[in-house]
Amino acid sequence: MAGVMVVIGTRPEGIKLAPVVEALQRRGEIETRVALTGQHSDLMDQVIDVFNLPVQWDLEIMRDGQDLYDVTRECLEGLREVLRQWRPDILLVQGDTASAFVGGLVAFYERTRLGHVEAGLRSGDKWKPYPEEIFRRLTGVLTDVHFAPTPLAATHLLKEGVDPATVHVTGNTVVDALLRMTGRPHEARNAALAQALESGRRLVLVTAHRRESFGAPLRQAFMALRDIADACDDVMIIYPVHPNPNVRGPASEILDSHDRIVLTEPFDYLDLVHALQHAALVITDSGGIQEEAPTFGVPVLVMREVTERPEGVHAGVSRLVGTDRRLIADGALAVLQPSQAASQAGAPRLSVPTQPAARGAGREGQRLVDRPNPYGDGHAAERIADIVIHTLTGAPRRTQDWPGLA
Repeated sequence: MAGVMVVIGTRPEGIKLAPVVEALQRRGEIETRVALTGQHSDLMDQVIDVFNLPVQWDLEIMRDGQDLYDVTRECLEGLREVLRQWRPDILLVQGDTASAFVGGLVAFYERTRLGHVEAGLRSGDKWKPYPEEIFRRLTGVLTDVHFAPTPLAATHLLKEGVDPATVHVTGNTVVDALLRMTGRPHEARNAALAQALESGRRLVLVTAHRRESFGAPLRQAFMALRDIADACDDVMIIYPVHPNPNVRGPASEILDSHDRIVLTEPFDYLDLVHALQHAALVITDSGGIQEEAPTFGVPVLVMREVTERPEGVHAGVSRLVGTDRRLIADGALAVLQPSQAASQAGAPRLSVPTQPAARGAGREGQRLVDRPNPYGDGHAAERIADIVIHTLTGAPRRTQDWPGLA
């Protein structure tokens, strides 16, 4: 029986690959095994529990104070041993992490085919996001089967000279994972989130952790959050703070004293989904949340100068604001106070509708209710599993590639 090894490093990889593992196992024509690098130990445990993810190997590479050199070395050595224990016919990696790139490199060294989930995203700037842009490009060079989430991502690969026969548009598996979770009844487990939801105020969800924003840019972004809270007394801003001291220090210094800005520990995945479902606005520098929020029609301000996920910008569901204090504040007010923001010449805006959230909870703000998610339709994992099985066994395809949104 043909074999597939799925390599997972970080929590986002686990979330996005869990539906693929499930789809492969559901088909049953091939054997699927999962190897964790252990970069996100506690965070990954949550994903394993939520998705009932089977794990055959855990390299447990997490160490205090580790850097990219440490992660790269430990992944390289650990995955070498795993591939020599069990020789899969194809190795699957996801996204733009060290574990994705190193997994691809080990596959190349061991002459094993490589499938890249979420292939083809490009910002065009090698430093933004750092180091993800280069990890993604290097992984693409090593890849045999490219699973592009959108037609634009596929176009990037074709422009780089990739064989069209190896490029498949599947949609993004993060939408599959999200839709699977939305059917579950859930009460917030994070006490700060539960309190914010019970406050009756509109919720603004913030995530910020990018390396290129450390220092003055991040401080400017945090000052903008204070400006937003000061301008909107019916808003509660909640920020699950990344543990990196370069983030946690300035967040505590600038934000902790405001009575309508709540700093808390990182959410588990179900709480994150719950927060997205109830948010009026998301302000983020995360890649995954740019893809998740449109499922619920939540407008997104992206705190980056460039994004490798421009589909949301093109669809009008997100806007690039960088870390500029005024752009962030004005962009937020355009969503939270559209009538006032309309009178401010030059203020950046998302084109939000006038009707409230379809569920009728007015405190959740204005929703982009008529706009499908430009990143996927919830069937990406079954397409990927189908392509993998076709590649390994020659079985006829049961699915067609995703056409994307017009």
